[in-house]
Amino acid sequence: MKVALFTDTYLPQINGVTNTLNKLIQYYQRAGIEYKVFVPKYETEDDDCNTLRFYSIRFFLYPENRVAFPNTFRINSVLSDFQPDLIHIMTEFNMGLAGLNYGKKHGIPTISNYTTNFSQYMDYYKMPFLKQSVWNYMKWFHTQNDITLCPSFSAQKLLHTYGIHNTDIFSRGIDSDNFHAMYRSDSLREELGIADKTAFLYVGRVSHEKDLDILSESYQTIHEKYGDKVALVITGDGPYMEKCRQISPEDTVFTGFLKEKELSAMYASCDIFICPSSTETFGNVVLEAMSSGLPVIGADAGGVGEIVKHRQTGLKFAGRNAKELTACMAELLENPSLQNTLKRNGREYSTLRSWDKIFEGLMNIYEDTMAKKGISTVGA
Repeated sequence: MKVALFTDTYLPQINGVTNTLNKLIQYYQRAGIEYKVFVPKYETEDDDCNTLRFYSIRFFLYPENRVAFPNTFRINSVLSDFQPDLIHIMTEFNMGLAGLNYGKKHGIPTISNYTTNFSQYMDYYKMPFLKQSVWNYMKWFHTQNDITLCPSFSAQKLLHTYGIHNTDIFSRGIDSDNFHAMYRSDSLREELGIADKTAFLYVGRVSHEKDLDILSESYQTIHEKYGDKVALVITGDGPYMEKCRQISPEDTVFTGFLKEKELSAMYASCDIFICPSSTETFGNVVLEAMSSGLPVIGADAGGVGEIVKHRQTGLKFAGRNAKELTACMAELLENPSLQNTLKRNGREYSTLRSWDKIFEGLMNIYEDTMAKKGISTVGA
């Protein structure tokens, strides 16, 4: 099998899409699947011969993200030689459009991904008048593909509401060896100033649409009641950082962006994880926290609402409801037995979601899509 991947975000940018792509490419390599990846060019990158970069500029709303300008002649030349069986489009913008156009022109099946609730973001950026236009574009883009993959059933249901019906589930996995309680570090807790405190942790993009204002409001209330017994750790970076510092208590710990072993140690060295975002289509960080042995509190919205089973694998609160989030935080502080139950169940749940199992399901979707186009999968 030969697959061409198109994406508007890629390493060194770190987010849910790039994390999934990295794991998917590793799976391709283990499974002997040939691939080419078409991605934006960043300032620095270290690629192999399977990765093709295209000129890009910074996106004004997200300076760390890029707007790519794919060279059609170069894409045609590479893919003419490569002869892909299938095109997998991870994002809906310039690189994704390039992949879609090539597939349509040459009769190659295309599979698209829906990963980000861009229309919902319009409310956060004071542009609600654009929401319908965003959905019009999403429908136009995704319905031209053979199938659209969603990371959760809630995302799939949302697409059906807006007229995108030919869908399937491509969920997300976790490497439960890389995220584990064994990476807990007393020295790191000392360094962060949380050694004798119950540390709440947020990991992710520091941006307005992640509902960090709700987290700050709730933690302010908890901090006023429990004082030095609690701490809040924010791991990540983004355009909301300055505002986040302003609205958070002075002793809030901001670690900046972390990855690999440093990130694993940060998860395991804190005590309770909070995902305040009500805009997630999945919520990879929730699985990472569960795997690391942390009880989780998550907004009952999107993919997070599916992962977190209330009082079984975590606690849920209504999205953007600071009062309910505060109550969940206080309950875990006062109930060590519940903490332990959620830790145990969350870890057990995470071990059932291996990346290999997720990708085996994706390969079945690949083969079904190719078969419907009359493309043989024998020997793929």
